[in-house]
Amino acid sequence: MSTPDLSSLSPPPGLPDVATLTRLASEFFAALPGSPPPQDAAPSTPPPPALGGSPVPANPQPPGLSLPPGVTGPSTPSAVPFGAIPPGANLTPTSPQSPANAVASSPSLVPHAQAPNGVPDHALVAAPGFDGRSGSQLQGVPEAHGAHVPATVPSAGGAAAQAVSTSPFYFLSDTGVPAASTGALPANDRVAARSFSLPGDDALRGLFAAPASPRPAPTGFYFIDTVSAPHPGASGVPQASSAAHPPFDVNAIRRDFPILQERVNGRQLVWFDNAATTQKPQAVIDRLAHFYAHENSNIHRAAHELAARATDAYEGARETVRRFIGAGSVEEIIFVRGTTEAINLVAKSWGAQNIHAGDEIIVSHLEHHANIVPWQQLASATGAKIRVIPVDDSGQVLLDEYQRLLCDRTKIVSVTQVSNALGTVVPVKQIVDMAHRAGARALVDGAQSVSHMAIDVRSLDADFFVFSGHKIFGPTGIGVVYGKREVLEDMPPWQGGGNMIADVTFEKTVYHGPPTRFEAGTGNIADAVGLGAALEYVERIGIENIGRYEHSLLEYATHHMKPIKGVTLIGTARDKASVLSFVLDGYSTDEVGKALNEEGIAVRTGHHCAQPILRRFGLEATVRPSLAFYNTCEEVDRMVAVVRRLVGGRR
Repeated sequence: MSTPDLSSLSPPPGLPDVATLTRLASEFFAALPGSPPPQDAAPSTPPPPALGGSPVPANPQPPGLSLPPGVTGPSTPSAVPFGAIPPGANLTPTSPQSPANAVASSPSLVPHAQAPNGVPDHALVAAPGFDGRSGSQLQGVPEAHGAHVPATVPSAGGAAAQAVSTSPFYFLSDTGVPAASTGALPANDRVAARSFSLPGDDALRGLFAAPASPRPAPTGFYFIDTVSAPHPGASGVPQASSAAHPPFDVNAIRRDFPILQERVNGRQLVWFDNAATTQKPQAVIDRLAHFYAHENSNIHRAAHELAARATDAYEGARETVRRFIGAGSVEEIIFVRGTTEAINLVAKSWGAQNIHAGDEIIVSHLEHHANIVPWQQLASATGAKIRVIPVDDSGQVLLDEYQRLLCDRTKIVSVTQVSNALGTVVPVKQIVDMAHRAGARALVDGAQSVSHMAIDVRSLDADFFVFSGHKIFGPTGIGVVYGKREVLEDMPPWQGGGNMIADVTFEKTVYHGPPTRFEAGTGNIADAVGLGAALEYVERIGIENIGRYEHSLLEYATHHMKPIKGVTLIGTARDKASVLSFVLDGYSTDEVGKALNEEGIAVRTGHHCAQPILRRFGLEATVRPSLAFYNTCEEVDRMVAVVRRLVGGRR
């Protein structure tokens, strides 16, 4: 097939001919900013045209090739093996095309909307006719230096002075080095910045005239009197994204908990044992790893960088706890191993100082052993008595009976906010107010409530509030005592050792104030930091969002479990958190737990360290699924299916 002759094709009507286009393009390029001024005597060989202040690359003629007479542009062997194309010849197609395709391409030659750089499209098309590389020079960003800026300027005496930059901005300097800023811009830039979407004169003046934003005040370390900057590793501390999730997306949340991908007995894990301990998001795991990799040190004791990092992280976690529970000061936040140690601290410090023979301690029938045994020990040592608030058949405390127990002998009321065995939400605000009216102190056990509902200790007005980190997606072995400042200051330390002393002689010891008075020895530094990360994670999702979702999930589970023949739900109070204790006729609790485990479903069976309340219902054990915000209705369905299967095979 022969190649069609396209030489007869002409531009569309109204477009100048090729020769005119070529001349216009040459004049345009020569007039661009930065082009050399015309000389009185033109050189015998004209220099290559400059584009935007930058010379067109001078490409030596390849060996073995010669230019046709009258052609000055360099030849490109890969495109034109034996000679250069005359200027403007590439306005017509050079590859085999049908006439229809050639005509179809002609509209690109018609002038239309002008480009931002003011160069007509047909001129840009013509440019590669001189050299393919000159077209790329024109359309790219020109070199930063001003090619034709004089290297020297005349001094007052007429002698050449040292080279100076014509611009205070290093990227417009011909030296390539930042120039000293004079605070002023030249009237006319040597490089047309606007042509390449760069800031123009006015914009640059505004940027340099704008006042710098104030820098945050540097943070000082505890052992340095002068102020120092935060440690370099602070910026690398793992953080969960503040926009990690929509308002509530359980599937996105589940991806934050790597253990939920674990398989048990060939099934994907369903973690329904959250009242015993919660799983940990990747943000907490990463924060613990970062601490041990970059910050590990003892705190408050050494004038070196890692001690500063560890101290900052530990005290930063204390501030996070303060904010999370609404305390007034970090001095009211004491780190302990968990809720059990927290109640022991109060009983053995405040209790030993304030409880005497004949005094009374009130607890509720719902309490975990950790809120019974320390008070029993104190009562046994002092001759005090323990009184118990009864509950109704739904598992809710009876406030009228509680009122009858209060008297002038009552010294402290210690109650749980949520029952770990039944899920009952106790009206602790009313209980605290009634205790105060009777002249007693009040302690609230928040181990089971802190992960399900918002806590504001100042609104609650409790004298003490305690909880464990591992119940709220944090590490094990870390917990918190909140105490009112005036109460803590009057309490003696309950353990002695390092860190909690101001001065020691063989005759006398002077103790620090709270909270360090109650943190003898090396604390659980890393896990305190991990607890801070867990609380920040919960804050990002929103405890209110968590509470709403868990309430819906509990209603769903109750709706499907209650009708199953042989299932008896234990604890049916109107106000409940996400605990669903039950027993199944014909099966022991251990048998039910084993059947669920075979399907990868983890639940707690037994007395849940709350024997008195289970015995109130005539039981020694229950099966206790307990839900969290990363559980789903599909997981509930899996549990319900197992229970129904057991019912179908009941002995």
